[in-house]
Amino acid sequence: MAVKFAGTMNAINRGLDTTKAPKGADMVEDWEAALADVDVAGSKGILRDLAALRKQLEKDAPDADRVHALLHRLGTATTKIADKADKSQDKLKALGEALTEAGEDSPDEEEDTEAAANPKRARKKA
Repeated sequence: MAVKFAGTMNAINRGLDTTKAPKGADMVEDWEAALADVDVAGSKGILRDLAALRKQLEKDAPDADRVHALLHRLGTATTKIADKADKSQDKLKALGEALTEAGEDSPDEEEDTEAAANPKRARKKA
């Protein structure tokens, strides 16, 4: 697993935008294989996000916003499960923090303040 940490951290430190998408997809595939047998709360969500990230990186034109959102989510989730890891806690925390910084927090949907101020459903009168 140390090689995976080193390769991923090197790619992050060099700048993920300089890493070719196919190389990134290969790294994600390695992480999927490494996490396949991990049974820690949160690991299934990480595997789902890794699969989504790999699919983006395998496209001819990956959606940069989606990739950044996935990186951020992966970073946050990795940091959360680091304390539950038997080994490599420090490396997982560092990886999680680096992924979070490399990505962008992007909620799935922006709040529609205008709609919230004028709901269509009728309010019950007291």
